[in-house]
Amino acid sequence: MEISGDGAGNRVARLAGGRDQVGRARRLVSAALGRGHPRHDDCVLLTSEIATNAVVHSRSGDGGTFTVTVSCLPDRVRVCVEDDGSAEPPCAGHPLPNGSSQGGRGLPLLDLLADRWGLVREAGRNEVWFEVWSDGDRRAAALTHRRPAAWVRPTVAARGATSG
Repeated sequence: MEISGDGAGNRVARLAGGRDQVGRARRLVSAALGRGHPRHDDCVLLTSEIATNAVVHSRSGDGGTFTVTVSCLPDRVRVCVEDDGSAEPPCAGHPLPNGSSQGGRGLPLLDLLADRWGLVREAGRNEVWFEVWSDGDRRAAALTHRRPAAWVRPTVAARGATSG
């Protein structure tokens, strides 16, 4: 696991696209937040879900890599997982390839536990992110109408325009 900073105070890890690396992504988030953070468990669980999606549903799991970025801001935490892309954009309810009924809950969990989350798809690559606020800020955020901030960017050739 290669962990670095990005100059803005974020912790960044580039991981091999194997299922065994999901645990490393969880440990990165746990270490960045500390166990005393009020939303520690939510952040670790959501990181596990989106990192698992990266290795199960994208080319990252076929010998590629994925990148986890953790931003600890004064009022919230933002975690982003970027994978090597897939033929189709991520969507809720993907069954696991082996037909197990244990899959397909990652994006619904994001909707339930994250205060904001989204998807950026650019040049076939997927970036799924989420934000959680501290408990006090979460109550205030719940009073506002929230929807996932998901969008798909066009291919690199048409980079100037975005849809949303």
